[in-house]
Amino acid sequence: MRITRDLTFFVVVTTIVAGSALGHHALGAEYDLTRSVRLTGTVTKVEWANPHVRLYLDANGAGSGDVMHWELEMASPNLLILNGLKIDSLRLGDMVTVSANPARDGSNSGYARTIRRGAR
Repeated sequence: MRITRDLTFFVVVTTIVAGSALGHHALGAEYDLTRSVRLTGTVTKVEWANPHVRLYLDANGAGSGDVMHWELEMASPNLLILNGLKIDSLRLGDMVTVSANPARDGSNSGYARTIRRGAR
């Protein structure tokens, strides 16, 4: 009886973990990992939610001076916290410089690799 119960638990946990893994996307499918963009701008919004934190940024266009609105995906909240980022580390109005892999579809979105406070 105990073996059957343990086996049932194993099958349920394995199914949940496998389902979660299948539902998660590969970064390379959405973002061009061979390219990088550097953005300097003002934080307009930060969403701390699973599965990924989202950073919204108003950045100056390259050479044009126009403001472009960017949506940047980041790692999971847990991973960011484990690496020292806190929920209040990025605040509205903060000036940041971000290095990101741009979206493959050409939209103003990307996957943030590094974020630094201030313009550099």
